[in-house]
Parts: sequence; C-alpha cells; structure tokens
Amino acid sequence: MVRETVLTPSDFVYPLFLHEGGKDEAIPSMPGCRRWSLEGLVGEAGEAHALGVPAVILFPVIADELKTPEAVECANPEGLIPRAVRALKAAHPSLVVITDVALDPYNSDGQDGLVRRGEGGSLEVLNDETVKVLCRQALCHAEAGADMVGPSDMMDGRVGAIRAALDGASHQDVSILSYTAKYASAYYGPFRGALDSAPKDGDKKTYQMDPANLREAVRELLLDEEEGADMVMVKPAGPYLDVIAALRNETTLPVAAYQVSGEYLMIKSAAAAGWLDEEAVVLESLTGIKRAGADVILSYFARDVAQRLA
Repeated sequence: MVRETVLTPSDFVYPLFLHEGGKDEAIPSMPGCRRWSLEGLVGEAGEAHALGVPAVILFPVIADELKTPEAVECANPEGLIPRAVRALKAAHPSLVVITDVALDPYNSDGQDGLVRRGEGGSLEVLNDETVKVLCRQALCHAEAGADMVGPSDMMDGRVGAIRAALDGASHQDVSILSYTAKYASAYYGPFRGALDSAPKDGDKKTYQMDPANLREAVRELLLDEEEGADMVMVKPAGPYLDVIAALRNETTLPVAAYQVSGEYLMIKSAAAAGWLDEEAVVLESLTGIKRAGADVILSYFARDVAQRLA
C-alpha cells in the first residue's frame, strides 16, 4: 500500500538482435539472448507483447561483405531492418517498433560515424557527413513503418536534422528516442560481441561522453529538447542513476534508461555461479533504475520480468 516505486510490464522496451538466415543462434557473450531470424524475431516479440511489453528495439547483425566505409547498407530499403520492421508491424500492429540509428553495424571501421584517416593513421570521425547518412537511415526505417527511431550515434546536431528530414517526408508522426547521455562505457563489450560491431581501430571517446561528467548530460539534454527529441535516454543505466535523476529533474520529456549488456552479463554470470539470486537481483536493479526517475527501461530481462510480474 505504501510502496513508492512499482514495476509493470509497460515500463519496458525489449532489445532484440536479428540476423539473416533461417535459424536462431545463441549469443556466447550474452547467455539467454539470441540472434533471431525474421521468423524467430516475430515470434519472440509477439510473446513479449502478449505479456504486456509495449515496445521492442532492433539491432542487426550485418554480414561483413555488406560493410563499407560509407555504410551504404544502412539505408537499403530491402535491408534487414526494413524487412524486420514490416514483418513485425504486419504481425503485431499494436507493438511499438523502435530502430537503432547509427552506422557501427554497417561501417567497415566499426565506428558510429564515417571516418577519415589522417597523417600517421590518426582517426577522425566526420560529424556533419555522418549526420546526412543518419537522416537517410532514419527515413528508410520510417518508410518501412517504424514508430520511433533511436539515434545512438552521439553526433552533434543529429536530432534536429533527423526531425527535419522526417517532417519533410511527411513522417511527422515518427518519434525520436535520443541517446542523450551515452557514455564511453566499459559495459558495452558483450553487445559488441553479439553484433560483431567493435571498432576496428581506436575507440569512441571523441563522441561518446566521459563517464566522469554529469553537467555535460544536462547540456546534451537541453540541446536534444530544442532539436525536437520526443524521449531522452541515459546509457548505461545502473552505474549512472545520478544522471537519470538529474535529467528527470530537468525535463518534462519521458526519460529512458538502458540496462546494457555488461550489466546483464554480470547478473547472469553471478547467478550462474550461485552467488546471487537472479530473479531478486534483476527486480532490485530494475526497481532502482525506475526509482531514479526512468519512465522507460530498455532491458534484456524485459520478457522474463514481464512474465514474472504477470
């Protein structure tokens, strides 16, 4: 009766990996998760939706032969993500389908943006050139039927540019979930293993945020609001509860938080070793994220937790 924070299935977005081919594959770096075929994806998303999970977000595994320095495949209307969006919306019309907008799965360099190599092999990520490609990618997803696009690239100005591109193509009803405070975190390793999308050279510290910074997250929030974001996100979630709380206090927009692959794997590994009660720790960690101020939680535990709550 006096509990202040209550988890419900409607709090969650379920991240799902997909790949070409007719078989679902286990992901060694993320036990319990799979790379889904299109058929498997539709089935898994439908089961989660039936349990009350309102939304999924899609992450593709792209074949090496389709990866190029220009990331051309990211805007292919017959690519893996557009086909998956169409299949999901046909099978589950009320499911909210969110797509990831970034170039790392499609870029042969493994960076979220286009890159240029300078003298001595130094790497420069090209912000403005990347934003133009991200706009094409977002339009491709919107035309396939995506309800929301999630730019996770952390390029400057991309929210405003994507909003203008969507509105200009009569996709004003497609929302933008901005990765507002995406930190250059050490917690992403298992995810990069799942997608084979790790940077081939260098790191992402020139565009992702310094884990030591909080005020910078508020600056990014104010910019994203001004540019037209519909929802803002903090990533990772657990180590950044103070950032979630700060953004919650600064905005009336919905605040999302991503419980990332490293957080997931730590719980799974400790539970498999018998040191933690998985169900109890999962619920406690997710309750803490919601208590900090998250309206929406992206979590690989979403389907399992929805089933337990039911």
